[in-house]
Amino acid sequence: MKQSLSEKSSKRVVVYCASSAHIEEVYFDAARQLGKILAQNNITCITGGGKQGLMGAVNDSVLENGGIVKGIIPQFMVDSGWCHPQLSERVVTESMHERKFLMAKHADAAFALPGGFGTLEELAEILTWKQLGLYKNPIVILNVNGYYDPLLAMFDKMISEKFLHHNYCNMWQVVDSPDKAIEYLQNGEVWNPAFTKYDKKEL
Repeated sequence: MKQSLSEKSSKRVVVYCASSAHIEEVYFDAARQLGKILAQNNITCITGGGKQGLMGAVNDSVLENGGIVKGIIPQFMVDSGWCHPQLSERVVTESMHERKFLMAKHADAAFALPGGFGTLEELAEILTWKQLGLYKNPIVILNVNGYYDPLLAMFDKMISEKFLHHNYCNMWQVVDSPDKAIEYLQNGEVWNPAFTKYDKKEL
């Protein structure tokens, strides 16, 4: 009997990352390594379903190593030819808002590789949802090549100037390699959902 996608995989990780193809090879290396590790650990990879940049590299690597990729992509991107042609599962949404909601809803953890405005927006949103108690799963920032150093410095400034409570720094984990991201996913501490701004129903 053929197994369903959910039966084949024990965990699901959403990966936020760049769609730009004009970036340094060190970032592609990290994306490919992450895809391979996800596949080897039987972890379904959820992405925005694209075929270019780091997103395409992650998708390709997961599939090449026998893993599962669930791509969630809005119809206008499909119409524009941006969708990866070999996704294990494709979910087409009507809007970007629905896309991001479903990506988070179906994920047991969120990983952020380097990226541009879209990645930054997704990371900021999932952190905000965690702060509000809407998302309670691990959030891992892969600080490849020190890419996120300026953003992490901004986070520190938010805390030092009391725009953000210091306990919220435990909402995310920073690592410098895919190996460490998976290690944290498997062995990291569970977020205390009691420490949130509001007591809300999860996604």
